[in-house]
Amino acid sequence: MIRDLILGVQMLFVAFGALTLVPLLTGLDPSVALFTAGLGTLVFYFITKRRVPVFLASSFAFIAPIVAARDQWGIPVALGGLFAAGFVHMTMAGVIRWRGVGFIDRYLPAVVVGPVIMNIGLALAPVAIDMAGKGWPLALISLATAIGLSVYGRGMMQLIPILGAVVVGYVVALVTGQVDFAPVREAAWIAMPPFVFPAFRWEAMLFMIPVAIAPMIEHIGDIYAVGKVAGKNYAQDPGLHRTMFSDGLATSLAALFGGPPNTTYSEVTGALALIKVFRPHLMAIAAVTAIALAFVAKLGAVLKTVPVPVMGGILILLFGMIAAVGVRTLVTSRPDLNATRNLAIIAVVLIVGIGGATLQAGTFTLGGIGLSGVVGILLNLVLPGAPREAVASHIVDDPSQASEFTDL
Repeated sequence: MIRDLILGVQMLFVAFGALTLVPLLTGLDPSVALFTAGLGTLVFYFITKRRVPVFLASSFAFIAPIVAARDQWGIPVALGGLFAAGFVHMTMAGVIRWRGVGFIDRYLPAVVVGPVIMNIGLALAPVAIDMAGKGWPLALISLATAIGLSVYGRGMMQLIPILGAVVVGYVVALVTGQVDFAPVREAAWIAMPPFVFPAFRWEAMLFMIPVAIAPMIEHIGDIYAVGKVAGKNYAQDPGLHRTMFSDGLATSLAALFGGPPNTTYSEVTGALALIKVFRPHLMAIAAVTAIALAFVAKLGAVLKTVPVPVMGGILILLFGMIAAVGVRTLVTSRPDLNATRNLAIIAVVLIVGIGGATLQAGTFTLGGIGLSGVVGILLNLVLPGAPREAVASHIVDDPSQASEFTDL
């Protein structure tokens, strides 16, 4: 029980930096984001029958649209648009339930999903480097600790490389005077998160709905990625329709309280791959901890004092892990890489995603991971021939094989 509690809290540490960064960048409140991330994760946990080890938290895809909507209509109206965006996922969930997962295989074979998963990690690389660049010595100490514990650790120590890296990095920062305790001194012990309720305007809803395409495609990639890591086919059981619906519902619920949209967190999937422990209830522990921290302002303030470079060093490893899962998706599915059409799909998807290409028409904007996924789907349908095998047919059936991921 104590071990599971530590591992669950570790998952929150993994997500904490990005979770709080989105509200700080958009004018929303970090405490509310903690609350809605915990609430959304619990909703996901129960709707997916407590089988999928996924943590939901603030989506980076919505940063620019939230800022634009906030400046034009104010935060309450922007939240109303985010509430509507959640229904994109829920509608797609209904389509998946109606048509089944089979049509996903047709539109998302390994030659599309593999590079899209790689993009999830690689496109986030600048975020990790930027965070680490604010203090490279501290970042490298954290990175070395995480790698050292995961490779050379024994017993319990091997299971907590992320938490261990946070602790070591924090202690070093404390000794060298890089920790600012001003937020702790100023914070109350117990405080109600400053919830903000949405206001609804059609123009804000129509503005925000297309943005949901990107995290929807990212969600599919993440579910396949966590399935690859855990050695299970979550797209079949409990079903992609359940995971997609839960993600959308979590986003709409977050908007009702004034939190940023929720999405599946790739860094937590990377942490699972690192520690090779795939118990879904660890995410429930992380979720309850997040909700508790939302009300215990003093404890939340302590977490906010973790220096940015500490998290940056750790994210270098975790984002790389996600990219490696994409490589493994291609390796295990064995598409015909002698076929020019397959190479063309992989090449274009990678460049569009990593390069940050953006398609804009009026208020509609699609870019990065979402655009790379759409491009991959279209190329797969238009180019003659077909990939030899589909991704869903190659979810690893033997959980022990998931450990091979760390050797890539």
